[in-house]
Amino acid sequence: MPALGSPARTASNDNNFIQTFSREADNARSATSPSSMETLVPDSPSPVDAALSAVNASAPTPSAATAFPILLMLSTCHLLNDMIQSLLPAIYPLLKDSFSLDFGQIGLITLTFQLTASMLQPFVGIYTDKRPMPYSLAIGMGCTLAGLLLLSRAPTFPVLLLAAALVGSGSSVFHPESSRVARMASGGQHGLAQSLFQVGGNVGSAIGPLLAAFIVMPRGRTSVAWFALAALVAIALLTRIGGWYRAQVPAYRAAQAKAKTASRLPRKTIIATMVVLGLLIFSKYFYLASISSYYTFYLMEKFKLGAQDAQLHLFFFLGAVAAGTLAGGPIGDRIGRKYVIWGSILGVLPFTLLLPHANLTWTTVLTIVIGLILSSAFSAIIVYAQELVPGRTGVIAGLFFGFAFGMGGLGAAVLGQLADHIGIEAVYAICAWLPAIGLLAWFLPKTDAPHQAR
Repeated sequence: MPALGSPARTASNDNNFIQTFSREADNARSATSPSSMETLVPDSPSPVDAALSAVNASAPTPSAATAFPILLMLSTCHLLNDMIQSLLPAIYPLLKDSFSLDFGQIGLITLTFQLTASMLQPFVGIYTDKRPMPYSLAIGMGCTLAGLLLLSRAPTFPVLLLAAALVGSGSSVFHPESSRVARMASGGQHGLAQSLFQVGGNVGSAIGPLLAAFIVMPRGRTSVAWFALAALVAIALLTRIGGWYRAQVPAYRAAQAKAKTASRLPRKTIIATMVVLGLLIFSKYFYLASISSYYTFYLMEKFKLGAQDAQLHLFFFLGAVAAGTLAGGPIGDRIGRKYVIWGSILGVLPFTLLLPHANLTWTTVLTIVIGLILSSAFSAIIVYAQELVPGRTGVIAGLFFGFAFGMGGLGAAVLGQLADHIGIEAVYAICAWLPAIGLLAWFLPKTDAPHQAR
């Protein structure tokens, strides 16, 4: 038995006192009621009860620990997926010579890939929000594998278009579903999970052209088939991820049903906010298109660099993009998504305005800073939008990934046409003002990011 005055005896006495006090309070309430025989009807809650209910409703629910093995496998698959996708534009010179294509036909290949990769993503998200398909990721990568093999052996231009459509279709399945799995595996660290997922894609996009330059270009188009090994590795990993996903489906359905009732913002506010986020995506990806597509030409024209040296500067920028992507999500988890979005889009404006007037050394420094800051926004935007529209994880991811793909492709086409008329340096002077659109982040409502159900 516990000794007299011990914590256990004290706690027991306190509990007895509380129970006695509660019984006396109940008796007093019954004595003052109009009729003790009436059916009890709950009264309107007191201000204190309402406050307690609000606290309980907003308190974060316990969640599983962050599934880092799943996130790392997912990031690896994103690397392999985007590496394969980046092979297509990287081998355009080879395709142009092999099929005697003009620039209009090259543009048609890009259009076919971009349409299937971007426009299908929201529809995939809508369908899988209602009917989760754990193994759709592996199936989508199988579609990419088929497109890759067809690309290596396509005998005619229409078959080449079919190959591009298959690669794009695989991407349209991969991105919204992978974003959903990343959120499920986040353990509440949604920004961190999205950043880990997305940084794999950035790395894959950066190394794809290098592999094309050193493997495909010297050996010919048939060597594209060697990258089928990467697709097979991704299929194996995604099959394992699919097994984990299937085990999470019951809990995911319950969390999704609960989350659909969690948004307190009016419909008009949500629509207006989505428009603002879309304009921020437009600003970000139009500017990124100016760097990723034309930065080497800008350096070669303004500073008379050789192609190899200019390509090296582009890799510095792409490395900064990968680092910024990795940092943006965890920072958003800590300080709030809105502040990361605000700081990323608008905060890069002074550096973009300086870039057209800088010498070569400062151009390199500024592009690294721009890559670090600007790339931090996308993870925050995705998670912010998912919290804005709870229970619609797949469709939001598909919508924003698809829109980003589309804006990147449109930006490259528009800026290319503009550069033909006014010169590449003038294009950079105009694009320097695009981040000013970040002022619209002022109109974003604040969301309670850590408190939303997944």
